[in-house]
Order: sequence, then structure tokens, then C-alpha cells
Amino acid sequence: MTKAQHQVGLLGGSFDPPHLAHVVLAQRAIEQLQLDCLIVLPTGDAWHKSRTLSDGPHRLKMAQLAFAGLEQCKIDDREIRRAGPSYTIDSLLEIQKDQTSSDFFLIIGEDQALQFSTWHRWRDILSIAHLVVAQRLHDPSISHKPTQWQKSEMESVITLDFEPMAMSATQIRHRIENNQDVSTWVPANVLQYIHQQKLYTKTI
Repeated sequence: MTKAQHQVGLLGGSFDPPHLAHVVLAQRAIEQLQLDCLIVLPTGDAWHKSRTLSDGPHRLKMAQLAFAGLEQCKIDDREIRRAGPSYTIDSLLEIQKDQTSSDFFLIIGEDQALQFSTWHRWRDILSIAHLVVAQRLHDPSISHKPTQWQKSEMESVITLDFEPMAMSATQIRHRIENNQDVSTWVPANVLQYIHQQKLYTKTI
């Protein structure tokens, strides 16, 4: 890829908690897309989530710890601070105002891509940023479905050359709740923070 201008990636997520697959994904995106900066956006009011997320300050701190080793990563708290439902288009428009000469890349997972046409103002997102899809390990819940990015509006999607890792935040929360080891899934500094703050433990 030939760099024409400042390359900025955006990686959103609950990060509840962030895990090693997130870190590897970020590193791979920086390398393949030749990013000058990767903005990591912990979500605020996750309107699409059926469960209640951990408090924003905890998820923000864990993201800061998880991505501390990647100098191109910048943890952005705007969605944590924003009142009401948090939409990607709002963050993208705000960031675009501050970086008018940048080329933007929105990095999402394959499961998110399958639902992308349901996102708030998704066509406006595509008019501002390149869509980058990181394929996940074979998942029965998303197999045998036509990919949304085959639609004409999404033909320019970029596939991230990323070897998916078989781990998820849901599994990690469950294992921590049941006092099972997650040290090979979660960065050591994040795991230390989780234990210090007693996150994901059963409440009596």
C-alpha cells in the first residue's frame, strides 16, 4: 500500500476486558495498513449490547494497559465521556474535524461486518473511512451467510491478514468468575488490574 497521507486507524470495542487477540489485531493492522496512528475507542453506552458493561473508567484503564506496548496506539475516551447512545459515525466525524488531511481505516471483525448495514448511518461511515475486516476463527454463528460487504456500496472493503485467536472476552469473564486461569489470554498488567479491582468476580 502506498502512503499518500497520514494513515489513521480506528478500532472500537467494549474491551471488557481487552485480551491478547485485541493486541495482536492492533499490531497487525498497524503493520499491514502502514498506520501512523491507531485510535482505540472503548465504547460508551453500547446500545447494541444485551448485557451491562463494566464501568467505563475500568474499561478505559484496561485498554490503556493492554495497548501500552504499541507506540502508534492512542486510547481515546470520547465514547466513554459521551452521554447517551454511542455511535461510530459520531466519533468518526469528530476525529475527522481534528485530522482533515488524514486517510481513515475503520477496523471491525467479521461478525460485525455481517451486521454492518444495520449500523447507524453506515453509508456515511463508508464515505469517510475504508472498511477493514478482520476474519475470525470459523464460527458456526456466522458461517454460510452471505457477506454484507459483497454489496455494491462495500466493494472496496479491505481484508486484514490476521490469524484469528480462539478467545473472547465472554469466555475470559466466565473463567475469571469461576476462578480459572486466563494468564495466556490476557496481558499481565491487565490481569493484575482485574484482580486488584475484583472485576468479573461473583458478588454475594
